Amino acid sequence: MKDSNTRIDEQFVSSVLAGDLPAIDSLLTPESAGLSSAEVVDLFETQVMSRHLDLQSRLMQKKGQSFYTIGSAGHEGNAAYAKAFRHDDMAFLHYRSGAFVIQRSKQVSGQTPLYDMLLSFAASSEDPVSGGRHKVLGSKDLFIPPQTSTIASHLPKAMGAAYSVGLANKLDANPVMKDDAVIVCNFGDASANHSTAQGAINAAAWASYQSSPMPIVFICEDNGIGISTPTPNGWIKANFQHKPGLKYLSCNGLDVLDTHKTAQEAVSYARRTRKPVFLHFHTVRLLGHAGSDSEFVYRDAQAIAAIERKDPLLHTAGILIDNGILTPQQVVDVYQGVKAKVARIADYAGQRPRLEQAEHVLQSLVPQPQAPNLPEPANPIDRAELFKHEKHNLDKPQHLAKLINWALIDAMADNGNIVMCGEDIGRKGGVYNVTSRLIEKFGSPRVINTLLDEQSILGLAIGLAHNGLLPIPEIQFLAYVHNAEDQIRGEAATLSFFSRGQYTNPMVIRIAGLAYQKGFGGHFHNDNSFAVFRDIPGIIVANPSNGADAVEMLRECVRLAQEEQRVVVFLEPIALYMTKDLHETGDGLWTFPYVEPAKAKPIKLGELGQYGKGKELAIITYGNGYYLSRQAEKMLADAGIKTRVIDLRWLAPLNEKAMVEAVKDCKHILVVDECRKTGSISEAILAALVEHQQHISAPVSAISRLCAEDSFIPLGSASYTVLPSKESIYEAATALVKGDKAKSGKGAKEVENA
Repeated sequence: MKDSNTRIDEQFVSSVLAGDLPAIDSLLTPESAGLSSAEVVDLFETQVMSRHLDLQSRLMQKKGQSFYTIGSAGHEGNAAYAKAFRHDDMAFLHYRSGAFVIQRSKQVSGQTPLYDMLLSFAASSEDPVSGGRHKVLGSKDLFIPPQTSTIASHLPKAMGAAYSVGLANKLDANPVMKDDAVIVCNFGDASANHSTAQGAINAAAWASYQSSPMPIVFICEDNGIGISTPTPNGWIKANFQHKPGLKYLSCNGLDVLDTHKTAQEAVSYARRTRKPVFLHFHTVRLLGHAGSDSEFVYRDAQAIAAIERKDPLLHTAGILIDNGILTPQQVVDVYQGVKAKVARIADYAGQRPRLEQAEHVLQSLVPQPQAPNLPEPANPIDRAELFKHEKHNLDKPQHLAKLINWALIDAMADNGNIVMCGEDIGRKGGVYNVTSRLIEKFGSPRVINTLLDEQSILGLAIGLAHNGLLPIPEIQFLAYVHNAEDQIRGEAATLSFFSRGQYTNPMVIRIAGLAYQKGFGGHFHNDNSFAVFRDIPGIIVANPSNGADAVEMLRECVRLAQEEQRVVVFLEPIALYMTKDLHETGDGLWTFPYVEPAKAKPIKLGELGQYGKGKELAIITYGNGYYLSRQAEKMLADAGIKTRVIDLRWLAPLNEKAMVEAVKDCKHILVVDECRKTGSISEAILAALVEHQQHISAPVSAISRLCAEDSFIPLGSASYTVLPSKESIYEAATALVKGDKAKSGKGAKEVENA
């Protein structure tokens, strides 16, 4: 039995020459579909290019030249709807969109899509999109942010980009897209079932239902199967046809005339009304899911043959021949000519250099700094007016929540492209009033109350960043981020890496988190693990322990996002939001004066905090742990143990060099970690101390850690039984110091006796 590559290839030629072509139900002509004869030929050429790229990728794989064989075969009809969009209508694409990219590239001079894609197949370092890091479909010139493997994870940011179009033009920003742009986002029928897709489409419809502009065309390319699992007949239509706020259209994706005509209607509607469209594109999948997919295991030969007879290239060939545009031989000549061209290019591309050194791979992990491209505000904001409601408090020390609020006010006043988004951050001011009055000062366009869906919140933020805005999304509680962590891990953090830094999505993600909340329990509102962020390459995690640090660190986070295009997580310790006292009621030692931006003392990325200069003991900690360690430090001082307390502040990347320098002359080191023993940052801290043992005075035996128990946080007073406390820190510290002294004494005695 011939392999699928050979069957599909030979079937096209023999069927065209024999006149054995599928019947076309539509009565459309090229003219009635809005196409000239030349344009239909052009679409066919694009489809053939995409097909031969797929066939060639599998031949290259056999030669060891290609590493990716998920192709577009069967989906080549997306060339027809690509033609209906402008090249600057930003496109978020799934992996079966080769024909779309090729067709769009024809709108921009100087493009070489065949060579570019073949370099991508070969993972060549000369690939202009990812530089050999992955096979991606993308292009800066074509307004196509690259995607790797998309199981609907790109839909939330596509929705966010659509929302940004109308928003950006209202603000002091230089948007990337024109004010009449439309977003196009495609995905498969199986992916339509994913919660990410459901959430993004629902968010778009939710906004549209309230008359918020949402110019996006969602295109579900329905081939009837997800790898090996069939999609029930009528399922997609039943789900989306009558959804409020969403216009449903359907087309035959095998017919380029019907597809182009319907796509034009979809684009026109979205551009004119600024409302979302769901375009249901019916097609087939050829060549299986990927080169490694044994389709015959779950489909019998008869079913496979029936699907292969529906080849969209055969349909287009029929249109060309029936309308007298090309003869059968001319159709075959186009097909064979492209085949030879792709083969020639593949021979060259398969031999191009690849990434061979780790430092070259890592070059695009962190974006290159760039000066923000922001216009001068049309109406500069009067700072005195902004703070008039607080004029009696500005000179008084304040707690953490109030100081973050004031820092946000100044940041939004100084950066006209900042947009806040999150649940309840508007009139309510957030659960803890941290965003209080921001909506009154900057308006609903810049302080967006979102629906209750973390995937949509973070997707909105990524989409805003794609259009020149600086989003500061808020996740209401740390544990809620798990509902949407892939928007950070798989989308925001990877974009620079897989685009050679051509695309970035700078943002500051504010998250209220960590434990010690009185009256709260469970793993949703009192969560003490941020491990989810620690293994994401390239992101920054900031964690202030007090209001003074929070102000300066937040300003640095905004700068890092604005100027260095970084993805930053700003983790705010909930339990310290309203804390005012340190040692005793009324001492006010955990309140701090607000320093306005003009008098700021920046806390740069990686800069540690330190209290005390004792050399007997160093405590390394962060967040609530720093607050508790400061309390324990007083107890230790009263016991005659001279201590210094190190506040890490920046938890990722961990500044190991500065940390080692801060404790190098101390005899004992205690790491206090409020997070769970397993998977906590204390593991990394201890590893770093051991690896840098030659640079510190404390021997390994004089280094210890105190962590929370490996437990979720229970309700009420029971919560404190599984968390470090000032008492347990004091006990661990004294045991470490006294225990080490005892060992030293014993050791000396043994030497003496010897």
